[in-house]
Amino acid sequence: MAKNLMSKYVWLVETIYKAGKITFDEINKKWIDEELGYDKKTKTVTPLSLRTFHKWRDAVEELFGLFIENEKGGQYRYYILNEEELRNGSIRSWLFSNLTVNNLMLDSLKIKDRILLEAIPDGEQYLPTILKALETNTVLTMTYQSYWRDEANTFEVEPYCLKAFKQRWYLVCRSPYYNKIMIYSLDRIHHLEATTSTFKYPKDFNGEEYFEDCFGIIADQRCKVETVKLKISAGEANYLRSLTLHQSQKEIERNGEYCIFTVRLRPTYDFRQEILSMGSDIEVLEPKWFRDEVAEISKHMWNKYKED
Repeated sequence: MAKNLMSKYVWLVETIYKAGKITFDEINKKWIDEELGYDKKTKTVTPLSLRTFHKWRDAVEELFGLFIENEKGGQYRYYILNEEELRNGSIRSWLFSNLTVNNLMLDSLKIKDRILLEAIPDGEQYLPTILKALETNTVLTMTYQSYWRDEANTFEVEPYCLKAFKQRWYLVCRSPYYNKIMIYSLDRIHHLEATTSTFKYPKDFNGEEYFEDCFGIIADQRCKVETVKLKISAGEANYLRSLTLHQSQKEIERNGEYCIFTVRLRPTYDFRQEILSMGSDIEVLEPKWFRDEVAEISKHMWNKYKED
C-alpha cells in the first residue's frame, strides 16, 4: 500500500506507464481496487479526487521531470509524454527505479528475512557533498587511499560527474596536480569536504560521451576503439541477450550450439575481466591481440591447477 506521498507519486507514474494511455476513471478504479485510499477509521476506501490527481501530476513533473499529459480528444486519456526517460539509463530512470524498489521493500517488511540483499561498499555518505559540488562547480579536498598505495593522500579535485558501476560509486574529476581526468572510487575515500574555491566546468566535457566507448569505469584513451567478436555458448547467449555487454552489441550468427556477437568499444581491463568471468562459455575471436591476451591469462590460470 502507498504509505506516503512519494510512494503515491511512484504508483501514479507506474500505473500510467504500464497502461500506455489511461483515463482518470480507470486510474481511480485501480486506486480503489488496490485499496490505496483505505481509511482505517471509517474502514472505507476514499476515491482519488481529480484535484489531488492534478497536484500529483505537478509533483511528478517537479521531482522526476516526467510530464503526464492528456491527449485532449476522444477518451481524454493520460500518458507520459517523455516516457523514454524511464528506460534510457538516465538519472530519472535510475531514481524512479530505486524509489519503486524501495517502496516494494517497505511494503514487504513482514517477510524481510526472506529477502536477501547484497552488501554495498561504503562511500554513499559522501554523495550529498559531491552532488552539491557538482551543482556549484566547487573544488573538493579529498583524502584517498588507492588499492595500490600503503598510505592515504590528501589533494584537491574538480568534480565533473558521478558514475555507478557494479554497485559502486565513482567520482570522475580533473586533478589539478596531474592536469588530467582521474576516477576515484567513493569507498576508498577517507575524508571529503568542499573548499571555498570554484572551477570552470569545461563546456566540451560530457560524461556519457566520455564513457560511450567503454565497458565499466576505465576510460583509457590510449586503448583504441575496436570491434570485438565473441563466440558464446547457446545457453550463455540468452544471458547476453537480456543483459547486453555494451550498447553497440550485435548478434551476427546463431545456431543450436553457439552464437557470435560483436561489440565496438575499448577492450580495457574492465572488459577483459568481464570476459574472463564467463569462463569456458565464451571465446574471443577478434581482434587477435585481445584473443592472445585472454588466452595467455587463461593459460596462467590452467598452470595453477594442472598439477591437481
